[in-house]
Amino acid sequence: MATKKKPGEKEVSVEDKLKSLYKLQSYLSEIDRIKTLRGELPLEVSDLDDEIAGLGTRINNFELELKQLDEDSKLQKGKIETSKAKIEKYTKQLDNVRNSKEYDHLSKEIEFETLEIELSEKHIREFGQTAATIREQIDAAGEMLKDKTADLEQKKQELDDIVSETKAQEEKLREKAKKTETTIEPRLLAAFKRIRKNARNGLGVVPIQRGACGGCFNKIPPQKQMDIKLGKKIIVCEYCGRIMIDPETAGVTEK
Repeated sequence: MATKKKPGEKEVSVEDKLKSLYKLQSYLSEIDRIKTLRGELPLEVSDLDDEIAGLGTRINNFELELKQLDEDSKLQKGKIETSKAKIEKYTKQLDNVRNSKEYDHLSKEIEFETLEIELSEKHIREFGQTAATIREQIDAAGEMLKDKTADLEQKKQELDDIVSETKAQEEKLREKAKKTETTIEPRLLAAFKRIRKNARNGLGVVPIQRGACGGCFNKIPPQKQMDIKLGKKIIVCEYCGRIMIDPETAGVTEK
């Protein structure tokens, strides 16, 4: 991970590089701890926002269905009025029929329009039943929306309280981390960030713990332990890929 030194640039020892990396790690770990303190609240707030939006869409769709059912019912009522008018006209014509053929024709027309009225009335009843079911669903969705909105307000308040308590602390840590990053050569910083991103606990650099890697706890050969203690080169764990640092260099007490 060594880089060419620019003219006039002060040589930074590997030990100092490791110290800077460990300092950066400590700031980032503390930021992670603050995020953990917030827990799942941000995700819960986001999920509730999505649920509330979904309920709003569902209620809106139900209302559109009700509107369509009302229009369909009016259409059927219009058909009933038309059929009644025809029946009235045909009934009057029956008084003036001249033969049985004409009488049969008018009777069939009256029968047809009567069936049309019955069919329209059936449709209107079905529309009414469907509308009643939809109104029940709207009421249920409305109650759920009310509960979810109350939950969201509570979760937001909890999150706001935690954020307000930790915001200043997190901002200071981010400033320190940003400042520390400027003291680390770009290639080494990029490697550290890549290791940290892939690490389950966010640790990119770890001190040795009882002769083992402080990240994955696999044993380190004695010669490699000595190389890490000397701090002459950057050494990564052959098992987990984390950068390793001697506890004394890191300024921590070995557990």
